[in-house]
Amino acid sequence: MSINYKEIAFEKAIEAFLCSFKGGYKKGDPSNFNRKWALFPELVTTFIKDTQPRKWGPIEQFYGDDTENYVIKELHHAINSQGILNVIRHGFKCFGKRLRVAFFRPPHGMNPESEELYQRNVLTFTRQVHYSEGEPSKSIDIVLTLNGLPVATIELKNPLTDQNVEDAKKQYKGERNPEDLIFQFKKRALIHFAVDPDLVYYTTKLEGSDTYLLPFNKGHDGGAGNPPNPDGYRTTYLWEEVLQKDSFMDILARFLHLEVEEKKISTDQGIRVIRKENMIFPRYHQLDAVRKLVDDAEGQGPGKNYLIQHSAGSGKSNTIAWLAYRLSSLHNAKDQKIFDSIVVITDRIVLDKQMQDTIYQFDHKSGVVKKIEKDSTQLANALDNATPIIISTLQKFPFVTDKVEDLEGQNYAVIVDEAHSSQTGEQAADLRSVLNKDGIKEAAEDELEDEENDYQEFVLREMAKRGRQENISFFAFTATPKYKTEKVFNAPGPDGEPPFHLYTMRQAIEENFIMDVLKHYTTYKSYYGLIKAVDEDPDFEKKKGSKALARFLKLHPYSIAQKTEVMVEHFRHHTMHKIGGKAKAMVVTSSRLHAVRYKQAFDKYITEKGYNDIKTLVAFSGTVEDPDKPGSKFTEVGMNNGIREKELPKKFGTDEYQILLVAEKYQTGFDQPLLHTMYVDKRLSGIQAVQTLSRLNRRYPGKDDTFVLDFVNDREEIFNAFKPYYEKTPFAEDVEPRKLYELQAQLEGFRIFDEEDIEAFCEIYYKPEFKSTDTDHAKLYAVLDPVVERFKELDEEKQDEFKSVLVSYRNMYGFLSQIIPFKDSELEQLYTYGRFLLSRLPKNSSDTQYELENEVALKFYRLEKISDGSIDLSEGESRDIKGPSDVGTGKIREEYVKLSQLVELLNERFGTNFTQADQLFFDQIEEEAILDEDIQKAAKANNLDDFRYIFEKELEQLIIDRMDGNEEISMKMIKDEKFRDLASWHILKNVYSKINGKESVDY
Repeated sequence: MSINYKEIAFEKAIEAFLCSFKGGYKKGDPSNFNRKWALFPELVTTFIKDTQPRKWGPIEQFYGDDTENYVIKELHHAINSQGILNVIRHGFKCFGKRLRVAFFRPPHGMNPESEELYQRNVLTFTRQVHYSEGEPSKSIDIVLTLNGLPVATIELKNPLTDQNVEDAKKQYKGERNPEDLIFQFKKRALIHFAVDPDLVYYTTKLEGSDTYLLPFNKGHDGGAGNPPNPDGYRTTYLWEEVLQKDSFMDILARFLHLEVEEKKISTDQGIRVIRKENMIFPRYHQLDAVRKLVDDAEGQGPGKNYLIQHSAGSGKSNTIAWLAYRLSSLHNAKDQKIFDSIVVITDRIVLDKQMQDTIYQFDHKSGVVKKIEKDSTQLANALDNATPIIISTLQKFPFVTDKVEDLEGQNYAVIVDEAHSSQTGEQAADLRSVLNKDGIKEAAEDELEDEENDYQEFVLREMAKRGRQENISFFAFTATPKYKTEKVFNAPGPDGEPPFHLYTMRQAIEENFIMDVLKHYTTYKSYYGLIKAVDEDPDFEKKKGSKALARFLKLHPYSIAQKTEVMVEHFRHHTMHKIGGKAKAMVVTSSRLHAVRYKQAFDKYITEKGYNDIKTLVAFSGTVEDPDKPGSKFTEVGMNNGIREKELPKKFGTDEYQILLVAEKYQTGFDQPLLHTMYVDKRLSGIQAVQTLSRLNRRYPGKDDTFVLDFVNDREEIFNAFKPYYEKTPFAEDVEPRKLYELQAQLEGFRIFDEEDIEAFCEIYYKPEFKSTDTDHAKLYAVLDPVVERFKELDEEKQDEFKSVLVSYRNMYGFLSQIIPFKDSELEQLYTYGRFLLSRLPKNSSDTQYELENEVALKFYRLEKISDGSIDLSEGESRDIKGPSDVGTGKIREEYVKLSQLVELLNERFGTNFTQADQLFFDQIEEEAILDEDIQKAAKANNLDDFRYIFEKELEQLIIDRMDGNEEISMKMIKDEKFRDLASWHILKNVYSKINGKESVDY
């Protein structure tokens, strides 16, 4: 007789552990479950009577035999009004008494009575619980209860009987009614797990088909999933580590919390407040990181520096809040408090309120969290008073380290959040001046290799200057650690090396927490090549738009007016209809002056074209003077028609604005999920490239992809920037558009479907909603099913080949259609038809991941297409991209020609190989020099020869300021005297003549 390989064996295996001494649970009887109250009433009342007899006595004396029923009824009402999590933590009022339904373990051992009460909690594991009041009653595989109250449900699936975790997820979405009391949000079970032997998913809120289950997996080889377990199931950690009694009680006490978001919107009736609630349960990497950090700090004490490398999308805000709370009450084996205060260094405006709200739910105490928003005196008082959690900003960081050094006998944990502020150029300069003093200038020069406004550098320099302190532990959170970051925050992780804890960008992408911003990444050169390839394709119907764009792209690549046309038209053709018509774009410029000129060029082009569906905003710091317009002064507020700096992110999030042009702002720490497309006209490298492009990675319902068009950087540079954090090869080889036609021909060659099949499907699919009928859905199946039958007649090898070609076509068209103005409707129809056909073809193991991917994408696919079809495109006439215009091109083009001649002269004279891209280096130096007040005064007060002596002393700092991304040409300027003399003489004459209002000096 064979072993039991069915699902019940999986169920029993989990029960065997949890109901053992190690697991800490008792086996429950499903017949004792009360469907009306959705709990086990006898377990509830027994716990209250046994642990609080003095409170139970007076109630029983008054109500007699009806006492238990009365208490359960009062408990039910309390849960309805306060939520079950609040009642579990803080009890409920009944007959003037506060009754507790659970007791949690205290953070120290100085109260034996509390520990005894904690040990009297009863967790039960009950199988096949019938929960619905109707008949036949539905059952759920496993219910976990705490003293009779349901806190978790589990649906199990067994791949050996042809079901897996996806079937469990579908069960929660389609078969579990959110209105059934056991599933009602906040009322009963707090967490719902979908589990098979390989994977775990969970949700805290059932919403029918809209239910979204999050992965709760360890990760494997840097990506999603779970590692093999030589002793059994890959998912054993769920019940042995997470659901084990002490672990799960800890989660209920110190992790789970209700997140409340309130948003004000304007309506015809006035301001309306929309309230959204989410129950936050830690993802596996959050739980694992917090516990391992706390355990290490408990065992080692203060004086260690920890690096937590968690990708964007990892939920760092919650992880920091949980860690800060746990550290604030951490005691060692002698019951001594380890840290007197926890200092959180962050620029996140909302983190203090979020942390206060979260921690208040744990303890119901005010004053645990203190935000420092006034001055250093406020900070000093908070430290002197040993405020449990102090939130400060980067600017207070040097004072924090100085102050805690003066407080003898006190220990501190400093949590450094990498959330970046949008600092200005002037602030970055001040920051460098701080970092380069006190004997650490050499260290700064070695490490200042990425963006200047990365405040992580500030922290590192301060720490390097002061050295490690025995009374301080640092916990640094970053998605993009630098070499020195790992050397300073070097507490070893499980593999013996930093980081102490890792959650990779690849895992975040594969678990669908962030978008893969490199999936559709196109450089200016590739864009040109693709358009040109279409134009030369003899099988492609040539259109004026393609020809115009091909001619257009051959013109000077750094003409702002020309690039403006490319970006505006690309946005109109390919971006603005994404995300249900809500998609937004960001333009990353190389300087404040470029941002000003782009803003002018964008607005002028949009007005001249008569586009009334695009509005722009610009972001830059300070005041900018355009040397081509003497006396002109531009500010961010002025160019944005009075929108204040603090209001800009919120304004950009409205439907009124679509494109944000930025210069050294909003490239880090800016969270706008509707951001879909980025146009890059700035040299990016290293961490700066990762942080800038990652502005696109936030997910949003209906956001299926992102797009980057890069005018400056090449693919290899971006690949090298992302590789250390990405952990997979992000780029494929460039593809030619004609490949689509080759794939189309290959698909036709299988003779599984023909044009009539595609047209029949698309006629139904693209039917306007007002013309649709109840039979249309069935007709889609009727059209696809004959094709599916023909597919089944192929042998297995041919089936795999057909699927492979169809998937290749789908992926390639999804990419190329974003950047090429295809006018071939056959390609679009085949793309639509192919996506749905793939979903109907018989599945095999290799298809599973793909099918699920399609399923998610289809939810918003039709919405996007409907939006496309319903937008009135008659205004502005043609949507084709036009050829070059005269908008703002005259002076700009003249300026670049002169720079081009300089580069050619330098290459010829010194055998260098600088390109047109390097023109920006000289351009930026010239702009910064012209805007410098001291240089302006010197140029106006001296003749050219005297000015040269002053200018050359300032030139070296200008070169150093522009070293990022221009290392080769910068070092040539610094080390090669003859090269520097020739280049600086040309720059000098231009700067001198422009400041004094003279014509530019010819080269």
